[in-house]
Amino acid sequence: MNNDKFTPIIAYLGPEASFTHVAANYLFGASGLSSQPTIPDCIEAVSSGRATYAIVPLENALEGSVPLTIDYMFNESDLFINAELSIPIEQHLMVNKAQADKLDEIESVHSHPHALAQCHKYLMYQYRSIPLIQTTSTAAAAKYVSENPNEKIAAIGNRLAAKRYGLQMAEENIHDFHFNHTRFVVLSQRKGQLDNTNHSNAPKTTLMVKLPEGDRPGVLHQVLSVFSWRKLNLSKIESRPLKTGLGNYFFIIDVLESEEHPMMKGAIEELTALDCSIRSFGTYFSFEQKPSRPS
Repeated sequence: MNNDKFTPIIAYLGPEASFTHVAANYLFGASGLSSQPTIPDCIEAVSSGRATYAIVPLENALEGSVPLTIDYMFNESDLFINAELSIPIEQHLMVNKAQADKLDEIESVHSHPHALAQCHKYLMYQYRSIPLIQTTSTAAAAKYVSENPNEKIAAIGNRLAAKRYGLQMAEENIHDFHFNHTRFVVLSQRKGQLDNTNHSNAPKTTLMVKLPEGDRPGVLHQVLSVFSWRKLNLSKIESRPLKTGLGNYFFIIDVLESEEHPMMKGAIEELTALDCSIRSFGTYFSFEQKPSRPS
């Protein structure tokens, strides 16, 4: 992916050994990776030119969309999606080695909110009465536990985090549902596809659509009909608040077609004619991490 002129800088939600770090390493390799403390920091790094790409979580198969990513993309940046990557998610309970034989003494469990939710049944059964502490990422939780060996605490995260921060795997595969995946997107200032051949051949275009102002009955049906009669397949449609008042929303629509396809161009023209505000994040392709990679 590198060329002779420069090594791209890839901002990812860190610290090292987060699931986003795993995704970034899978797509770009170890060179040029730049850990960021939050999703907005990742996006701002690209918007300001300090990074070439940002890779951020967009959606989880169990917990749904990541609102912070979607809202920041819509309201705070002018970036494009260059690729998406789906990776399997496995969650494990990890502790400092001194705590490995004293799991019944754990006083709090730390992890990202999505990870805590993905392990809800396990936590309710094993640690119902103790606090669940939310962190910015699963790796941040593992790092905190490793830096506080005298506290009776545990983290939930992946195997790479346990290895990176020297923690003991106390309980493996504690997630409630198997076959869980998270979808990550690669963002940059340019519209186009990531320069990598190891992807699917099916294009996807993400649009953000704002409906016309005023109460117009049936307008959402009209919007969907724009795609329906053209036989454009939608893989996702979701509403998010515009933050301008109750009842005001925009829609995220994933269309399984290139925006350069004549039918897509016609759809965008018709949506514009309906007084909708359209923003395209570009056309991109999907990658999928092989199950044999580190979880």
